[in-house]
Amino acid sequence: MVHTVTLLTREGCGSCVRVHGQLVPLCATAHARLEVVDVDRAADPELAVEYGDRLPVVLVDGAEHSCWEVDDDELSADLAAPEPFRGWG
Repeated sequence: MVHTVTLLTREGCGSCVRVHGQLVPLCATAHARLEVVDVDRAADPELAVEYGDRLPVVLVDGAEHSCWEVDDDELSADLAAPEPFRGWG
């Protein structure tokens, strides 16, 4: 399965830049798609409402995976799983 990693970000967010740099090699190694979405410019205005005060947020297969910090080992393990990530619930 090819996982999709979505980084929710905002212009001027230094932590978002740092996490993006962290995700690029992790996604490349796992052959996962990496998407970057600026919540202030997204087609869905609810993204800014839901996630705007917690950025950066990482979604895997549409489910929230990480907020503010990313654990490389944890994300790599989830991207190696053959099934879609369903969240922590």
